[in-house]
Amino acid sequence: MAEQNFLAIDMGASSGRHLIGHFDGQKLRLEEVHRFENGPIDMGGKLYWNLPGLWTSVRQGLSAAAVAVGRGTIASVGVDTWGVDFGLLGRNDELLGNPYHYRDGRTNGMLEKAFSVVGREEIFRHTGLQFMQLNTLYQLLAMKLSKSPLLDAAETLLFMPDLIHWLMTGVKCNEMTDASTSQFYNPVTGTWATELLGKLNLPTHMLGNITQPGTNLGPLRGALAAETGMKTHVVLPGTHDTASAVLAVPAQSHPGKRPDWCYLSLGTWALMGIESPTPVINDQVLQLNFTNEGGVGNTIRLLKNITGLWLVQECRRIWSQGDRAWTWADIDRLSAAAKPLVSFINPDAAGFMAPDNMPAAILEFCLKSGQTVPTDEGAVLRCAMDSLAMKFRQVLGYCETLAGGRIETIHIVGGGTNNRLLCQSTADATGRRVVAGPVEATAIGNIMMQAVAARAVASIAEAREVVRRSFEVEEYEPRNTAAWDEAYTRFLKVA
Repeated sequence: MAEQNFLAIDMGASSGRHLIGHFDGQKLRLEEVHRFENGPIDMGGKLYWNLPGLWTSVRQGLSAAAVAVGRGTIASVGVDTWGVDFGLLGRNDELLGNPYHYRDGRTNGMLEKAFSVVGREEIFRHTGLQFMQLNTLYQLLAMKLSKSPLLDAAETLLFMPDLIHWLMTGVKCNEMTDASTSQFYNPVTGTWATELLGKLNLPTHMLGNITQPGTNLGPLRGALAAETGMKTHVVLPGTHDTASAVLAVPAQSHPGKRPDWCYLSLGTWALMGIESPTPVINDQVLQLNFTNEGGVGNTIRLLKNITGLWLVQECRRIWSQGDRAWTWADIDRLSAAAKPLVSFINPDAAGFMAPDNMPAAILEFCLKSGQTVPTDEGAVLRCAMDSLAMKFRQVLGYCETLAGGRIETIHIVGGGTNNRLLCQSTADATGRRVVAGPVEATAIGNIMMQAVAARAVASIAEAREVVRRSFEVEEYEPRNTAAWDEAYTRFLKVA
């Protein structure tokens, strides 16, 4: 077949990128044409996303992609982002302010406020979702309780990828995989949990049509096509970045058999779980605080959200405010040189959600829990990464409980695969083989969903075969597991 080009706009919580996928029918080759920074903006003590800046970057990347293909064509383009956050449109599609960042403090205490009206068990029965204060449900509740004029004026709610797709095409919809992170989507019925919203006195009129991955939204707006030189259609990938990343896991699918692998999408967040053909909503999942999020190909991502490399990213940011600009090579060198298994933190403790100073928060946790307090930057980093590896061991046990058997292989995908120390530590802590790669899993999954929609690839299983043929992975075997086994009991005392 003639080579086809698909464009992924992959927007993460700390950076974004435009990658062209050149697909010849057998292998996929990636070409990065644009990269940009992302992150929260503090305005008046509140955290927002810089939507105008992000939209400028999207347009710049479209222009760069048009130049890159020259006289060639881009078959389609699709956007994926993080979950839960959203923008609101008012009358005449007026954008009502910049979207809030999920780490903004307005959701503090909102879980308890919600539970005082609707019990935890009932919320879970409606949604099957993990309880996190950053979920869209609690963001809306915070707006309601603060009498936000934006909520009163809102006529349309668009999650972040929906918002970018609307800016690109003029079409408003709520793509399913991202909608499933809201905690007001019912994964059993595939509809909005309007009964739940009603009990919390939250509006439902602004929710749109739930649209599936692979849907063609149509061409770019005429003015956008003229500005960027890009003439193509927008096709929905799994717009939640983890949904796209899981599609790109280079595992072999065996329909009808229990999978012997789990995935770990590792970046700012770490999302670890198994692929399920149906939602699993029962007391065990509720107790373990797992989540049922929508996946591509009518699957469910039965997973747990874990604080990921945010811990390390924030340490680097704080230290770079001094006289020295810290590089990732500095981080890797110091953490590798530090003594392992000395102190542990609970990565998901509330104090690590949005501290002013992450290194200080780590030191304070160790002090208050009666452990050895790290004395230098390398020890702080090693504490954070050892703790992440131990957390992955704990969650692996939960995955095996839910899967009903032993998991042999952990597939780590995403930017975190560049952290070889953490990959090896994960193998050591869990006693399992770790397969790391591909790095750009989210963009690859985005592209392959577009390829499935274009019928260039027949199925999700075939798309994973393409990934296996196209990208190298690195394997890590467990080493020195006895030391990690001994240290795990210490980790559990603080987890």
